[in-house]
Amino acid sequence: MMRETEDIVQKSLDFLPLKSYANIREGNALRLDWASVVPVEKLSYIMGNPPFVGYSLQTKSQKEDILSVFLDEKGKPTKTAGKLDYVSAWFYKAAQLISGTPTRAALVATNSVCQGEQVAALWKPLFEQFKIRLDFAYRTFRWDSDASDKAHVHCVIIGFSSEGESFPCIFTESGERVPAKNINPYLIDAPDVFVESRNKPICNVPEIIKGSSPVDGGNFFLEENERNEIISAFPKAEKMIRRFLGAREFLHNLPRYCIWLEDTTPAEIKSVPAILKRVAAAKEFRLASTKAATRKFAEMPTRFMEMRQPKTNYILIPRHSSENRKYIPFGFMSPDVICGDANNMLPDATIYHFGILTSSVHMAWVRVVCGRIKSDYRYSNDVVYNNFPWCEPTPEQRVKIEATAQAILDARERYPDCSLADLYDETTMPSDLRRAHRDNDRAVLAAYGFPKEITESQCVSLLMQRYNRGGETILSPRRKAP
Repeated sequence: MMRETEDIVQKSLDFLPLKSYANIREGNALRLDWASVVPVEKLSYIMGNPPFVGYSLQTKSQKEDILSVFLDEKGKPTKTAGKLDYVSAWFYKAAQLISGTPTRAALVATNSVCQGEQVAALWKPLFEQFKIRLDFAYRTFRWDSDASDKAHVHCVIIGFSSEGESFPCIFTESGERVPAKNINPYLIDAPDVFVESRNKPICNVPEIIKGSSPVDGGNFFLEENERNEIISAFPKAEKMIRRFLGAREFLHNLPRYCIWLEDTTPAEIKSVPAILKRVAAAKEFRLASTKAATRKFAEMPTRFMEMRQPKTNYILIPRHSSENRKYIPFGFMSPDVICGDANNMLPDATIYHFGILTSSVHMAWVRVVCGRIKSDYRYSNDVVYNNFPWCEPTPEQRVKIEATAQAILDARERYPDCSLADLYDETTMPSDLRRAHRDNDRAVLAAYGFPKEITESQCVSLLMQRYNRGGETILSPRRKAP
């Protein structure tokens, strides 16, 4: 590169090779004692762009690095250390070094450190042990690589300190600087909230479960032409075949079916050779498994191995959905439609529950609290749904939400040739469907007592305040919520 530069500028350059400097330390930053590199009393700032490696992609040595940093009082790795992204360790080391000093730090990171389960795992010890506060934050922006494959990384920049004056501000993706009372670990102006994984909802609402999985080697699944051929030859088989929805089939309206033999007698199964053949193949598949639990289910080859299908109406929630949608397209389904395990389900759900979940209030919570795959939403029951603070509507407000929720379903039905992916594309969303959602948003905002013209950040801030008042989270011990 030096020679190429000389050819371009047509001049001899002599600034390379680099000279040796005594103040540069080469080594593994997570294994070094940072205080040995520079005394903290002489340190003004820590800045850096640490490596971005998700916890599932880390090498063995990188995982060991993480476990060597996140230690509990007994000097053992914390329970959540193994689920943290590699970049998290630099935040911990920096916070540990600057705690109780006027030194300030700012690091670039993947936006995953401010999403999902990682928030509590990373920031809770930093706030509680090292009394850290966030001074500024650049919210998620896309960092385009110069590499030929054009890989994209979704990043944040977070400035933090422990002592001295602080004038918090948030920088939006457009570069606008917005003063804040308090920046919490989700990078919004709200109380310091740590939404942790929990097994049950904090409110009195139905519990989410996963969809069903056959574990059958694909023998229970039918394409539309296969279904039609079987039913044409054996009309009685129609009751044995149900519509099946994975997340992809649900969002893109793709026809797919499955064999469903609940309430079907052995004689009925034997009377349809095409069905019997598939059941026998599923049994052989399970017998050949290396897993004992799967082999055991070979004794029940007519059933899905993981069967959770409700007998009542349910809300279908795709676990992954595009970030480009203003609303995640939830479904309000009847029990005869089989829900696959790429989705979550809310059994015993009512149209009221559907109205709340599909509202802008819930979507604001999802966008801040949920984990992501790249930048797409990853909806979870343990972090997103179970921690969501529901409203307590009056009977009149509940009726209004039920009406507006039904209007959303009615608007969808007017476009039978369109998939939900088509209908919820921000470019092509029909005006009547958008209007139905806006009416539902207003009804839900009224039930929460929120202003009509509320911003998404303000909405999440108010939801987190409700979450705090319920005593279901932990505030930073040295600061009160603004």
